[in-house]
Amino acid sequence: MTGPVQVLVVGFEAPSFSGEVLAELSKLREQGIVKLVDVLLVERGEDGTFETLEPPPGSAPDLGRIAAEVLGGGEDSSDTEPLGETWSLADAVPPGGVAAIALIEHLWAEPLVAAIGRAGGRPLGELWLPADDVPGTPG
Repeated sequence: MTGPVQVLVVGFEAPSFSGEVLAELSKLREQGIVKLVDVLLVERGEDGTFETLEPPPGSAPDLGRIAAEVLGGGEDSSDTEPLGETWSLADAVPPGGVAAIALIEHLWAEPLVAAIGRAGGRPLGELWLPADDVPGTPG
């Protein structure tokens, strides 16, 4: 991987995994924009605990393994730290909720990240704002 990887958490009221989202991600991959590294499906119990859900039929048998390791809950996570002290999956998924945690590599950003590095810079943080939160954008 050479581009920055985003952890995207998407909540679902009534999950319907028809393949439409994966088809859109495949189109973006073909265009060199993003690459889906992995996706993990979880359900948060009313008591706050998380349970990993089975991948949809036809998925790769190891789907979710990388995401679980990044989040600090994978089989090989004994030496893997969670994403950080400032962010937790519990902050994103409410009790009783179902979510997909996708690791998306931003291929388009590779040259930008390289240029920042050559200029002596390094990312210090990032935040993605929903369009509804940006004044002057249609929402």
